[in-house]
Amino acid sequence: MSPKMRANLLRAFVFCAIAQTGGAGFAQIPSIDQAHINSRERTVDLASAAYSASYAEAGLIRSRADLVLVPVTITDDRNRPVVGLEQDNFQLFENKKQQEIKHFGTEDMPVSIGILVDTSGSMSYKLDRARDAIAQFCEAANPQDEFFLITFADAPRLTTDFTNRPENIESDLLTVRSKGPTSLLDALYMSIDKMRSARYARRALLILSDGGDNHSRYSERDVKAAIREADVTIYAVGTYDRYVTTQEEALGPELLRGLASSTGGQAFSLNSANEMPRVTQEIGMRLRHQYVLAYKPLSAAHDGRWHKISVRLRLPKKFPFLHVEARTGYYAGGE
Repeated sequence: MSPKMRANLLRAFVFCAIAQTGGAGFAQIPSIDQAHINSRERTVDLASAAYSASYAEAGLIRSRADLVLVPVTITDDRNRPVVGLEQDNFQLFENKKQQEIKHFGTEDMPVSIGILVDTSGSMSYKLDRARDAIAQFCEAANPQDEFFLITFADAPRLTTDFTNRPENIESDLLTVRSKGPTSLLDALYMSIDKMRSARYARRALLILSDGGDNHSRYSERDVKAAIREADVTIYAVGTYDRYVTTQEEALGPELLRGLASSTGGQAFSLNSANEMPRVTQEIGMRLRHQYVLAYKPLSAAHDGRWHKISVRLRLPKKFPFLHVEARTGYYAGGE
């Protein structure tokens, strides 16, 4: 690492933000503060312009392996988003072979977002907080983001089609009532299919639920396979009761955790529905503070196979441990 890079990092960590906590009840919930590594302003150069242009093309990872885009979120040991890292701080590997990062972006690019809200019977006393949570999430979003809303109980339902007006989502949620079982996996499958008509290449799903699946036609295996091909980041917020009566409910947290982690997202397990707005606001902020790495695979085989991706950081050992959240791979489409 160059002396200049080391000096920049040292100055940045001196000015790291102090995490604000809301009491013992929020011990496991991340702050929305940011840890700034480097605060200097950056102008858009030719590389960033090329990255932005390539980012406008949807489906790059699925259809061809010529250019792979990897959104990355970095958090510190207090779960705060870390901003200000440079391209030289990243190393990117495909199938354990290091790749050259062709383009590096930190712009606040718009996202196509699917919001999935559990409206099963067990959510009856949590829906008001879920509505507040969606409002907080949309408030933190990029004004150009587009959204759709799927509600799910005994079956998933497209409640609001793609819109760039968050108030449409909030209005439609006011008429939703809770009843019936939980078809979480079917809702996920529907949302992935809906993403085929998304406007932007950056795509994310936000799930609000309070338990596992007990009424879906699609299996967990079906949905995981669809997710691996979908180029979508999943964030899940689960509010779980202390005592559960079924195996599906008991497996709910692990189900959401497994689905989210493979996409570079994260699952949050909460003890109270009152914590949801704070967490969804944090997720909205994370989506606005992602790094995007673009590379051309050294062996760009259109083999239709799964190509594993890993992202590592190059930082001095004396700095705090940082967490890397990134998608774990992509399918290289056939010719």
